[in-house]
Amino acid sequence: MVSSIMANSTVASDLPPLPAYELRPMPDLLPFISDFWLSLLAPHAAYWAMSMFFHIIDVFDLFPQYRLHTPAEITQRNLASRWQVARDVVLEQILQIGTSTVLALTEPGQQTGMEEYDVAVWATRIRLAQRVLPGFLGLLGLNAASISKNMAPEHPLLAGVLAGGHYPFLTTALDGVTGTHVPAFATWELVVAKVLYWLIVPSIQMFVAVVFLDTWQYFLHRAMHVNKWMYTKFHARHHRLYVPYAYGALYNHPVEAFLLDTLGASLAYKVSFLSPRLGMFFFVGSMMKTVDDHCGYALPWDPLQHITSNNAAYHDIHHQSWGIKSNFSQPFFTFWDKLLSTNWKGDTKLKYERSRTTAAAKEAASSKAR
Repeated sequence: MVSSIMANSTVASDLPPLPAYELRPMPDLLPFISDFWLSLLAPHAAYWAMSMFFHIIDVFDLFPQYRLHTPAEITQRNLASRWQVARDVVLEQILQIGTSTVLALTEPGQQTGMEEYDVAVWATRIRLAQRVLPGFLGLLGLNAASISKNMAPEHPLLAGVLAGGHYPFLTTALDGVTGTHVPAFATWELVVAKVLYWLIVPSIQMFVAVVFLDTWQYFLHRAMHVNKWMYTKFHARHHRLYVPYAYGALYNHPVEAFLLDTLGASLAYKVSFLSPRLGMFFFVGSMMKTVDDHCGYALPWDPLQHITSNNAAYHDIHHQSWGIKSNFSQPFFTFWDKLLSTNWKGDTKLKYERSRTTAAAKEAASSKAR
């Protein structure tokens, strides 16, 4: 698809014309795998890579000082075997891959080639926004035209801003044949437009996706605790892990897995208008954060545990029998818990110590019986 340079009415105005562009398929992010397959597999590869990292730490007991629970608690308190957990996680991931396939196949492939045009559109918006400045200064009793005229010799760009975005000295050749010159953007306008296009807008989209997912998961998660039927039928399976560990993050009933994780993340992707590539990073990031929140360690050098207060220590409280009605927020922030006063309040040290002592006694008794 090729765009013409610009409508005659726009060229004739004092606004710079928008550049022509030609769309083409965006090259794959990695040379050895297509973006289609990468988007399907990357979140789950990240899930198991992080899980195995924490599993190795568990098996070799590398950082006992940062454990939230002892090895005895894992064997004595959890009601599901590691095999059952791994099996159900793989089933959920198959469901997620199926949903991701539908999402990928129902959207057009990501295109490139329009970036300069889009930056110019933002620069045009910035130019038009300057039109309100003289009127605003007039409300303050200042004569923008006079100030601009006095400032023009030494500070022409600032004078142009004060004049409402008029830069008669900024022009560029329309083509090399006719020698026609048209208005051009100021350098600062293009810089701001690039920051908006490449950084600010994607950041806002990602923020919207995160807030939507947190909101979706908080209220549905809380509903599964408030409604006894929903808890017994679906969510109780996840709480068979009183002592969470990394690859148990997606240990859920299939219905809960679809509603809470798969559907929630898919809707977050849609409502935030993320591009397929940004969506890939969002899904991978969400998966990594979920694993980290269930890892069972409070590692001081783990960056994911310091982004917000919603980390492994925070979510672990929710998995305890005494904290199960608190700390519903997941996976990123804790604002809903704080707003609705469902965050855990009080000390947990004695409660954790009691659990460790009880588990150690049970393990000793089991060893004697054998």
